[in-house]
Amino acid sequence: QVQLVESGGGLVQAGGSLRLSCAASGSIRSILSMRWYRQAPGKQRDLVAAIASGGSTNYADSVKGRCSISRDNAKNTVYLQMNSLKPEDTAVYYCNADIRTTGWSLKDYWGQGTQVTVSS
Repeated sequence: QVQLVESGGGLVQAGGSLRLSCAASGSIRSILSMRWYRQAPGKQRDLVAAIASGGSTNYADSVKGRCSISRDNAKNTVYLQMNSLKPEDTAVYYCNADIRTTGWSLKDYWGQGTQVTVSS
């Protein structure tokens, strides 16, 4: 069994910052790409940022220059540092990762989500 657990969401004023964390645990052999998605009410789930196992990153245009994704492979954890937050960043943020288990299966896993609310 593999679990992804997010933390760090909350209520922040526009212009503020938040740092999201997502820790993977369980029968993990290796973690390939790790990603953050977000879903606002009534909207589809969109990719925010991704980081490969080697450290290369990519970002949605809407967050470029304001967000930074990083990972700590020793802790099986991915982070999303969000700065200059805007009300339109309000959403549930989900962690997603491609994980090879100790049984050698490869599958993508999702966290339960963490709410980020940005007030104007």
